[in-house]
Amino acid sequence: MRTFNDTVREVFALTPSELRARAKTTVDPRTQGTLVLRLPFRRPLCPDNLFGHLAATAVPGVEEWRDGAYRRTLRLPRGHGIVALRPTPDHVECRLTLSDLRDLTTAISRCRWLLDLDADPVAVDAQLGADEALAPLVAKSPGRRVPRTTDPPEFAVRAVLGQQVSTAAARTHAARLVAAHGEPVEDREGGLTHLFPTPTALAELDPAALAMPRSRRATMTALITALATGDLELDVGGDWEHARAQLAALPGIGPWTVESVAMRALGDPDAFVATDLGVRRAAEGLGLPARPAALTARAAAWRPWRAYAVQYLWSTSDHPINRIPTARTSDAS
Repeated sequence: MRTFNDTVREVFALTPSELRARAKTTVDPRTQGTLVLRLPFRRPLCPDNLFGHLAATAVPGVEEWRDGAYRRTLRLPRGHGIVALRPTPDHVECRLTLSDLRDLTTAISRCRWLLDLDADPVAVDAQLGADEALAPLVAKSPGRRVPRTTDPPEFAVRAVLGQQVSTAAARTHAARLVAAHGEPVEDREGGLTHLFPTPTALAELDPAALAMPRSRRATMTALITALATGDLELDVGGDWEHARAQLAALPGIGPWTVESVAMRALGDPDAFVATDLGVRRAAEGLGLPARPAALTARAAAWRPWRAYAVQYLWSTSDHPINRIPTARTSDAS
């Protein structure tokens, strides 16, 4: 919270309370408005995997890459928003369109969280770069961040959709959920159409409509029910280990899903997806153990930054998550 308040003061030359007061006195807070902000970050920052990952896994209708920016819809306390985030050498340009300007500080906070802009890349890279296996990767592209989410329950649903399927297939499954159960929004500047459906909305889902194996349909149903009833709480400020235990207790939720959610939805900097195929292949290519148990033991030297080590391991592949799209509008739109 202190870091967020400092950031607001740096960007606006006003405290958050002063900013809210100005919004209330100068405009109707329910009036839709667009603002362009500069989001500062601690250097160095490698934008390739950060924006590349978000663009490559973007769910049509909810996310897209357009005109050099990652765009997505946001579900906010008082309404909704659309954000466009464009990397530059010394800041991230943030273009926010909000249905209610009182959601401004929340929207900024979620965007910073999404891009992991408050990480300490110097401390992370100092530790990971001291490992001879990771040192060349850190030296080549320092400042890698963990691409996160603006909505932890959304990411959990998407993680289950992505179990044992390709990135393209996961996007297709998610797009069908969005079209059937998402809340429509208007996007005057691009191709976004919906907010990602809430667990409550997804509770009406007919499992038979999911084009996936019966066991994974059962997993999805159990996850949605747990989220909708509140039996599973996925909060950024919550207890990481408790959330892990709750997830693992659900049928069909294994280590990959648990650690993916911990890393990208909950923000645990030490989450480690040792069973991930890309991580195992990268480890083998670097002369590290490829079996999950042995790799986990070897990765103890990277603690408490194993989530960042994952980003460096993933960088050894030629997957689209490792590069920013060059086209004007990616196929994610």
